[in-house]
Amino acid sequence: MPRPCKCRYVGFRPEACYFKPRGIPLSELEEVVLTMDEFESIRLADLEEMYQEQAAEQMNVSRQTFGNIINSAHKKIAEALVNARAVRIDGGVYRMSGMKRFKCHQCGHTWEIPYGTPRPADCPQCRDENIHRSEEDRGARRGGFGRGRRRCRSLRI
Repeated sequence: MPRPCKCRYVGFRPEACYFKPRGIPLSELEEVVLTMDEFESIRLADLEEMYQEQAAEQMNVSRQTFGNIINSAHKKIAEALVNARAVRIDGGVYRMSGMKRFKCHQCGHTWEIPYGTPRPADCPQCRDENIHRSEEDRGARRGGFGRGRRRCRSLRI
C-alpha cells in the first residue's frame, strides 16, 4: 500500500486554468492535466528562479519530492506542446498558503481569505455572525505553517 500523499502548499491560483492550441476545436483535442502542485513547481522554479531546495521548503515537501513534481510537470508540458494537446490545471493534494480559514457554526460552511484582509463580519453563505477560525487553522502563525500536523484535503478550483 502506497504512503498517503503529503499536502503541498501552493501560493498562487492561475487566472486561466485551460490552454489549448490555436485553430484546433476543443472537441478534437486530447488533454493533459497539470495538477496545482505541478503548476506551483513550474512557477517557483522556472518563473521565480528559485533553487529546488528553497521551492521545496515553500511547498512543504522534500527536495527530492519537489524534483519529482517538477519533472512530471515538465514532461506534461512538453507532451502538450509537441503533440498539440490542451492543458488543464486542476486537482492535486494541496492547500493555499497565506490563507486564513473560517467556519460558520450555523451552516458549517468553510472558506478562506488571504492574510492581511480584515476578519469577515458574517458567513458569506447564510449571513450568520457566529463564525470562527477553522480547527486546523487555530494556532497558525502568519509566516509559517502552524504548529504540529494539520489535516489536508484535496481542493478543486
